[in-house]
Amino acid sequence: MSTTKIRPKEALEYHSNKPAGKIEVNATKSVSSQHDLALAYSPGVAEPCKKIADDPEDVYKYTAKGNLVGVISNGTAVLGLGNIGPEASKPVMEGKGVLFKKFAGIDVFDIEINEEDPDKFIEIVRSLEPTFGGINLEDIKAPESFKIEQTLREQMNIPIMHDDQHGTAIISSAALLNALEVVDKKIGDIKIVVSGAGAAAIACTDLYVALGAKKENILMADSKGILNESRKGLDEIKSKYVTKQKVDTLEDALKGADMFLGLSIADVVSPKMLKSMAENPIVFALANPNPEIAYDLAVKTRKDVVMATGRSDHPNQVNNVLGFPYIFRGALDVRSTAINEEMKLAAVKAIAELAKEQVPDIVLKAYGKSNIKFGSEYLIPKPMDPRLITTISPAVAKAAMDSGVARIQIKDWKQYEDELLERVGIDQRLISRFVYRARQNPMKKVVFAEADHINILKAAQMTLDTGIGTPILMGKQKIIKQLIEEHELEAIKDCDIIDPNEHLDKVEEYAKEYTLIRQRKGMTMHLARKAMTSRTYFGMMMVEKGEADVLISGLSNDYPKTVLPALQIVGMEEGVNRVAGMYIMNTPKGNFFFADTTVNMNPTEEELVEIIGLTHRAVSFFDYEPKIAGLSFSNFGSAKGEVPSKMAKAIKMAKERWPDMIIDGELQANVALNKNLRDEMYPFSSLRGHNVNTLIFPDLQSGNIAYKTLMEVGGAEVIGPILMGMKKSVQVLQLGSSVKEIYNMVAIAVVDAGVGNREGL
Repeated sequence: MSTTKIRPKEALEYHSNKPAGKIEVNATKSVSSQHDLALAYSPGVAEPCKKIADDPEDVYKYTAKGNLVGVISNGTAVLGLGNIGPEASKPVMEGKGVLFKKFAGIDVFDIEINEEDPDKFIEIVRSLEPTFGGINLEDIKAPESFKIEQTLREQMNIPIMHDDQHGTAIISSAALLNALEVVDKKIGDIKIVVSGAGAAAIACTDLYVALGAKKENILMADSKGILNESRKGLDEIKSKYVTKQKVDTLEDALKGADMFLGLSIADVVSPKMLKSMAENPIVFALANPNPEIAYDLAVKTRKDVVMATGRSDHPNQVNNVLGFPYIFRGALDVRSTAINEEMKLAAVKAIAELAKEQVPDIVLKAYGKSNIKFGSEYLIPKPMDPRLITTISPAVAKAAMDSGVARIQIKDWKQYEDELLERVGIDQRLISRFVYRARQNPMKKVVFAEADHINILKAAQMTLDTGIGTPILMGKQKIIKQLIEEHELEAIKDCDIIDPNEHLDKVEEYAKEYTLIRQRKGMTMHLARKAMTSRTYFGMMMVEKGEADVLISGLSNDYPKTVLPALQIVGMEEGVNRVAGMYIMNTPKGNFFFADTTVNMNPTEEELVEIIGLTHRAVSFFDYEPKIAGLSFSNFGSAKGEVPSKMAKAIKMAKERWPDMIIDGELQANVALNKNLRDEMYPFSSLRGHNVNTLIFPDLQSGNIAYKTLMEVGGAEVIGPILMGMKKSVQVLQLGSSVKEIYNMVAIAVVDAGVGNREGL
């Protein structure tokens, strides 16, 4: 065994997760030396063992239990394949683990148990409680699944859910609530027919009743017909839904029915049966892979049918991935002792409400759609919607807290949302902070100079919906209004629309101003009038004259064509001799700031100093402490040349000008970013002990190549380009920016516009 000396506190810190009540992604602990090995195993591991022995709850503090779910099956009801055994069920369980990790950042062990006796199965699973933070039961046949889940819930002190039952129930319930809204019916009034009486069908029906459906309005059928009083020998579970009505067949049951739920077999519903249903029938044909009635046949038979299936190639796929990752996420994060009815209902309502919100651009792209809106063909969110985790998990966690099954309390819900996004690799904290800050000030007027582009209009609607600004739309009225109507962007239909060619009095006024500004630069009234018919020039003048606070442009123009009118009309901030461009690179290792990446082609030493000053202030504006490295192909004079010499001189001048600035160079990029390597090789550096987060490039070429390479090959998310040094808030978009990217830039620009004395960008 190792004899390396280990301090108990050091060992505990190595094994510890964050304090109870604050989640974190389970980190991969470094084991790169004998010392690390001694911390990870013997003798260091003894310290957390002793702590947990004294207080078993500390297992959540010092181990991964709190983020570990067991996906457990005996293979008795796998998909639509039946009892194919535990070995054959393993691909499904492994796939479930992938989905848990992908969508909610939850670690999974899949366990396939060779035991069909429910009592023995219960005993095996119950014995695993010390290992897991939660148990997802899967593909266990009914009626044994009911007994297994119920008993385990009673005997175990961690969240348990049989997803085949409750996952389907939760998603279909959300779809039902929204379908009822579409057809204008009340859940307490509708007649429901259920084909199938297995675990999923019973759980769905139970949840419909919890939402307000009346048992006397429900008819359920198994393979032998309707569950009615003439049926003998029904088990306790099926007996709940025995009807007093004299109905024996599914065909008779469907006459006048408002809603059909199918969790049985293919093609049990004929066109004739569908025609016999009530007006605007709701049909959830969820048998997989082939539904109880084919989608195309159903919509051909009845134009008024509102339909969902379990298939991804038709609208309204009832897919359990909309539920289980986020339900367990919320349950784990408050260390819930169960997944109770209140938590399930909270998930139902959260999913239903999310479908009514504007669908983000990232979802439209993922599904190849230009528009998705709430209605008969969009009852529930799409599985790839990144908002699911921040919608469902907080709702479930709050319901657990309110119903008394949570062992820890979440107090800062905004921080919790940020941590949820971080778990799945989406770091929105920086932008979220700016959206919050933008909301704190009176609404700024934001000019969108290219409002005849649908992405601009969608970003404008988000700007208004989230309360960060009031859009002013520039472009041809007819085109903009047509796009607003086509895409149902109701929120912005009353926003001001300005076409410079229809405001010739303003064109004349602005042209005079522009001529005064540029009269010693060759400007004439004729040229000025022509310039002011351009939306970018017109919008810049609105900002300059205080008639608007922010201008956003550049989506369909080259960067220089937008920067030039900004410099000519708005101009640089007082005391600034040069503007510069910066990108924020969101990577798995955190946010990094790159400058100059857009403006200065080949800056001199003096110009680099200006860029360093602007970048330092901008990084501080984003609430980061700037730790800056000036880059070249040399490390502190290890190679000679114009570039290393220029950067070394610029760094020296910057240090003289700002003695407290954390900066050094010239450095190669890998040395700048690798703290251990840098500190070992160059212990004299003023960056010693610091993790560099800001990179200054010697010229535009290298900066541009670096950020685009990292974006494409490294998968970094990009915010920018951010224009630094302007007198007023003007931001230039990247060609082809997405709705999200445009909105991010608006949030930044609005906050910048609200900063006094130009202490912003």
